[in-house]
Amino acid sequence: MKKHMLLMVIAACGFLSVTVSLPVRPAGAAQNNPFVPPAVFQAAGPTAASIQGAVDEFRTALGGIDNVNAPGPLLTGRREINWDGGGVDTNTAPVTPFNVFQNIRGAQFTTRGTGLSQAPPSGGPDNGLVGLFNNPTYGNIFVAFSPLRLFTPVGSNVTEALFFIPGTNGATPAVVSGFGAVFADVDQPEGSGPGKRANRRASTLLEYFDANNGRLFSSFVPASPGDGSLSFLGAIFAQANIARVRITTGNVAPGPDDDPKRDIVVMDDFIYGEPQPIP
Repeated sequence: MKKHMLLMVIAACGFLSVTVSLPVRPAGAAQNNPFVPPAVFQAAGPTAASIQGAVDEFRTALGGIDNVNAPGPLLTGRREINWDGGGVDTNTAPVTPFNVFQNIRGAQFTTRGTGLSQAPPSGGPDNGLVGLFNNPTYGNIFVAFSPLRLFTPVGSNVTEALFFIPGTNGATPAVVSGFGAVFADVDQPEGSGPGKRANRRASTLLEYFDANNGRLFSSFVPASPGDGSLSFLGAIFAQANIARVRITTGNVAPGPDDDPKRDIVVMDDFIYGEPQPIP
C-alpha cells in the first residue's frame, strides 16, 4: 500500500496482461455435459475512468434496466448497491448479517468478523474509514468509485453474499446470473511477495457457488499499484445459477497498522443480475 518501486510496477503490469480467469467444474459434472465458463469483465487502473468501460459493459450484459427497489421476481434487468445513501457521509456501525438491502434489492451480506460497515474514506462526523479503523492513511489510499461511501468487513477480510427474491423479506432464496464488484486499492497481484513463507496467491478473490454449495468459478481481481487505484471484476453465466459469492478483500483485515506486506482492500459498487427463484 506504500509507494512501489519501478520493478513492482512492471511486474504488476505484466500480471494484468496475462491474467486468465479459470473455470472450476462443479462437483459431479458430467463429461458429456461440459461446464461452460462465464463471460468475465475486468479492469484496473489509477482512476475511476480506468474501470468505467468494463463496469458499463458488465451492466449492459446483465440487463439494461436497473430495477432499483422494485419487488420481484422480474424477468429482466439487474440490481446495484453503491453504499452511498444519496450522498450520506456518516459511518454505519459494523453489523452481520447486513440486511439493509435484503428485502429491497434481494442481497444479504455476512462476515466472519465483527460486522460490515459503510463509510467514506475520511471526513463526515465519524471521519470515515480513518475513524473506523484508527488509521490516518486510509483517507489517502482509498477513493470511492461512486462517492461517498465504501463497504468493508471489520475484523475480517472475507464477505459472503446471498441472494433472495426482492420483496419477500428474505423468505425466498434466489440465484443470479452474474455478480461484479468494484474494489479500492488492490495493490499486490502476488500476495505478500517473495520468500519461502510468502503467500503466493493474489490478494483479492471472487468465488461463485451454486445452490448446492458447489463452486462454479473463481478469479483473482486485477491489481493496480499505487494509492487511490480502483479495480473491477465481474462474471456472467448463461443462466442464473449463482446462489452465493465469497469475496476475499486483501491479504489481511483492515486495522490501525499498515506496512508494504499488507494489502488492505475495501469495496465499492456491487452489481448483479435480477434474483430469480431457485429451479
